[in-house]
Amino acid sequence: MNSQHISAYQQQLMDMRAALLAQIAEQRGGVVSRVEVAADHFGHPEDSGAQLASERELEFALGEREVAELSAIDAALARIASDTYGECIDCGVHITPARLHASPEAARCIHCQEKAEQ
Repeated sequence: MNSQHISAYQQQLMDMRAALLAQIAEQRGGVVSRVEVAADHFGHPEDSGAQLASERELEFALGEREVAELSAIDAALARIASDTYGECIDCGVHITPARLHASPEAARCIHCQEKAEQ
């Protein structure tokens, strides 16, 4: 993969990272932590226990997804810095450009990703 392609993926990853951080900040109302937001959501005595449990699980699931997505983006940027971007972390083959275009944070080729998900 040439440096022009790498640079384009790097920019796309940095844009994705900035958008995700902006989304997190907007959802939390600025620099408020997820715990503080959750306390606001769950502090209403008129809410049922089931509703509170559902909202709490949703908050935690969103938090986990955000952390995983941010971690995947940061790992891809680290692979760019170490000159291993575009190589499957499991088998070492080159990840197809179509896969990287669709998911620039991809760390595995399709075959290894399918194995990992099973």
